[in-house]
Amino acid sequence: MKDTDIKKLLYTHLLCIFSIILSIFIPSFFLENFSILETHLTWLCICSVSVTAVNLVLYLVVKPNVSSKRSSLSYKVTRFLKCCIYFLTSCFFFHVIFVLYGAPLIELALETFSLAVILSTFTTIPCLCLLGPNFKAWLRIFSRNGVTSIWENSLQITTISSFVGIWLGAFPIPLDWGRPWQVGFNSLKQQSKCFPLPH
Repeated sequence: MKDTDIKKLLYTHLLCIFSIILSIFIPSFFLENFSILETHLTWLCICSVSVTAVNLVLYLVVKPNVSSKRSSLSYKVTRFLKCCIYFLTSCFFFHVIFVLYGAPLIELALETFSLAVILSTFTTIPCLCLLGPNFKAWLRIFSRNGVTSIWENSLQITTISSFVGIWLGAFPIPLDWGRPWQVGFNSLKQQSKCFPLPH
């Protein structure tokens, strides 16, 4: 049983990685002037949609959590709506966190929100697919000893790795001051040379 779960989990992660790779190459056939760097917002949206779709399909096919006692239509609709609310809440929550960590509040709001959506895609969507909108189960998994299966362990590792990765990804930002997107900072630096601050 455990070997079967490990194989299913491996295939799930490989297909998610494959969907990210496809989201890099496939849109260039359908969209003119598509580039990850120049049309990064479009790519973030495509990547988020493709990873979400793959997660939904895989978790429906694999069904690691088969203990669904209620199967009425109203229960499924309510559960789906709760999942949508959880996802949107996590997007807005991450957006606020990014702004508190120094992202521009108004100037680059779309870019910041796109980053929040992609982070929610890699953290919240797998939690919703595996656990549903059960906040107590979320707390149990992300507590110290709350993991009861290999799927929950994978969910814990993937979510924490996504947070650490996005935090570490901020370190190279000061290394690109000469790039066009740092023009605002460079002009401020030149103004401070022209008008030195009193000591």
